[in-house]
Amino acid sequence: MSAFILKVIALISMTLDHSSYVIFRGFSFLNYIGRFAFPIFAFQISEGYIYTKSLKKYFFRLFCFALISQLPFMLFTSMHSASLHLNIFFTLFLGLLAILIFDKLNKLEYKNIYLHYFYNFIGLIAVLLIAMLSEFSHCDYGYYGVLIIFVFHLFKNNKLLMSTAFVLSTIFYYLPNILRGLNTMIYIFITLCTCFSIVFIDLYNNKKGKDTKYFLYLFYPLHLILLYIINYFMAIRL
Repeated sequence: MSAFILKVIALISMTLDHSSYVIFRGFSFLNYIGRFAFPIFAFQISEGYIYTKSLKKYFFRLFCFALISQLPFMLFTSMHSASLHLNIFFTLFLGLLAILIFDKLNKLEYKNIYLHYFYNFIGLIAVLLIAMLSEFSHCDYGYYGVLIIFVFHLFKNNKLLMSTAFVLSTIFYYLPNILRGLNTMIYIFITLCTCFSIVFIDLYNNKKGKDTKYFLYLFYPLHLILLYIINYFMAIRL
């Protein structure tokens, strides 16, 4: 699968996920399908870090669309949640930042091998701090979002390790909800569906495919606004 095909799968998955709150007025089987989306977006960030022509512009795009998307995101989430969260672009921005900081520390040349290991350790601490920042600032997917972006980057040259680390991270993330005993089967299926997204990612062929340019960036806030408007008029009719 090319990067374009992966993006199409993620967009369809995300749209079905969000549509559940309009069609069914809450959680439904569409949300299970929706679990494919974020891991694919996270993987695309790790790929974008490698292939982008300008990291500064990449950061700028993510941050700008994070700001642009926040109001549509707040309107959409108000349909099913009273809590305030930051949209997915903020999570992707922080994930990209985590990769950059770790790589900068990892690629510096040190005369002492122990100094190299020390700065690798500092890099990992920086990743964890950024993950915690994502969690405490209530970014969508919280610490998990940043960590799996980092996992995809760290193990990019070994699909087996990458897949294993991703699956274990996903199980760890959802396990507290499963053990809590509330909606256990729902969280088990959410975990399984999220883990299944690695199948699409492992089929990636390192080819770009069609150039979507700003389509993905624009689609996110626009589809949230559209769903909010549809939900508004449906609520009036009811």
